Amino acid sequence: MTLLEHINSPEDIKSFSPAQLRTLCEELRQYILSCCSVNPGHVGSSLGAVEIAVAIHKVFDTPADKVVWDVGHQAYAHKILTGRREAFVNNRKAGGISGFPKMSESPYDSFGAGHSSTSISAALGMAAAERLKGGKNHVVAVIGDGAMTGGLAFEGLNNAGASKADLLVIFNDNGISIDKDTGGLHNYLVKLTTSSEYNRIKSSVWKRLGKGRTRAFIQSVVKTLKRAVIPEKDKVNFFDSLGFRYFGPIDGNNVETLTETLSRLKEIPGPKLLHVITTKGKGFEAAEADPTVWHAPGTFDLDTGKRTGKKPANAKYQEVFGQTLLELAGQRSDIVGVTPAMATGCSMDIMMKAIPERVFDVGIAEQHAVSMAAGMAKQGIVPVVAIYSSFLQRAYDMLIHDVSLLNLHIVFCVDRAGLVGSDGETHHGVFDVSYLQSVPGMQILCPSSFAELEAMLEYAVNELDGPVAIRYPRGGEGIYNKVGEGFTQCIKQGEDISLAAYGTMINEMLELSEKLSADGISAEVIKINQITPLDTDIITQSLKKTGRLLIAEDVCNSGCMGNAILAEAEYERISLRGASICNLEGGIVSHGTVDELMRDCGLDTESLYKKAIDLVRGAM
Repeated sequence: MTLLEHINSPEDIKSFSPAQLRTLCEELRQYILSCCSVNPGHVGSSLGAVEIAVAIHKVFDTPADKVVWDVGHQAYAHKILTGRREAFVNNRKAGGISGFPKMSESPYDSFGAGHSSTSISAALGMAAAERLKGGKNHVVAVIGDGAMTGGLAFEGLNNAGASKADLLVIFNDNGISIDKDTGGLHNYLVKLTTSSEYNRIKSSVWKRLGKGRTRAFIQSVVKTLKRAVIPEKDKVNFFDSLGFRYFGPIDGNNVETLTETLSRLKEIPGPKLLHVITTKGKGFEAAEADPTVWHAPGTFDLDTGKRTGKKPANAKYQEVFGQTLLELAGQRSDIVGVTPAMATGCSMDIMMKAIPERVFDVGIAEQHAVSMAAGMAKQGIVPVVAIYSSFLQRAYDMLIHDVSLLNLHIVFCVDRAGLVGSDGETHHGVFDVSYLQSVPGMQILCPSSFAELEAMLEYAVNELDGPVAIRYPRGGEGIYNKVGEGFTQCIKQGEDISLAAYGTMINEMLELSEKLSADGISAEVIKINQITPLDTDIITQSLKKTGRLLIAEDVCNSGCMGNAILAEAEYERISLRGASICNLEGGIVSHGTVDELMRDCGLDTESLYKKAIDLVRGAM
């Protein structure tokens, strides 16, 4: 590095020449690649957005001017330019910086962003607040990498255009490339319509004409001329119709063009949208060739592009789900798959490849996915909806109004339940037990093994009615690999303490029981297979015998099973000599490996062992 090593804030690039900006972009790209090759992160999106980050910080006065990054994994270059270059080597590691914009981490991170499609709404709110306070700072929203497919993005666009807010939206389109035949015309029109002279004359003319018929007639003529000049395939009327002034598309990987365009747009008031075309994975051949894999590729060889991350020795819950769904779909023609842009991540791509006409990838639109599934269920289809736990939160209203109240049979496969690791607090699936329980009629199943996931999916599809949720974690299974019987079961007899869990937390309970047994403590292990409706008979029988309870859950405290079990014990007038409810308390957990986070939160076997010893020996 010749330039990047001397940059500690955006102020350091203000005087850079176009040639220096180009060099800086290349150095940023290489630095992102070198760090991510040994410390996994989101590679493709950030490589494509390097020039956007550089141009924004060159032109705007950040952090006074606010920049809201949508789909935060575009923002690596932004983080590096804003004083976190050295910290970036520990990106997403425990104790290191977050992989997403985080307000508590830097004043340059104007808004938190782990999920997508929020930037325009948030930026509009900031622009409105700036106007109310009499400020003159600029507000920029950078949206891309599929986020424009989310309904919230369109809600924000619709409101922003009508509000006439002073807001710039940069639409980072990495799904298509610029047509070489018309690139020159695009660039010419952008230069013309963003020039200060053009806008000064336009403003003066409109002001003199007032709002009468003459002005309306001339505006109509101008629009007609635009439609005549611009080729049919390049016409973009959608953003104009929402009240935005549309500019572009331009080459988003040309930092000189971007910088020049942003400098001009900075002086134009009102809602503006700049459409930029970028290449996901720009500058790294392997990432450009396969953007899906290189969205988050794991570790890789910087010279060859070969991925070097260790492949899991065993299968994953996601793969078991995908294969089982395909088998069930082969048996029943009324089964369909629905997913909001998570086909590969949740392994629904297995069915998509085999029966593409029966899988619906609706884009980043969780609310739409649930309501669309409800429409199909209403017509006798059995939709299996695969959504990450933290993403399903966005569709809570639809779960109640469009599914529960209509008692429609939809099977929700809630992927990434529990702690997910380095993606951190915005992605941990720790609230689903709480919010799904509050949905009337929702039946919640919790497999603890691959075999149970297969059995529960078949059971949910073929034998249950109404809404069903099956929650399972990211990754592979533990020491428990059987199929449980009944809603709740005792899988190990004991006399001194009752250990309860559901899902993969049962593995910690089994390990804990063995560890306690070595100390002469007899532990009974209770496995909860279905959270709602909760069968408490076996649990209360166990508590009457042992008088002590330790329950471990990788979810937030609100709405956890531990509280429900204690309430049932109180109702049954069971006198407990001690109880320990172990969970993630408020549910806000930082990033790190799952093992690190389990230890930090007191849910690893050693931490649970100490709590169990205290219970049995009367320290609590």
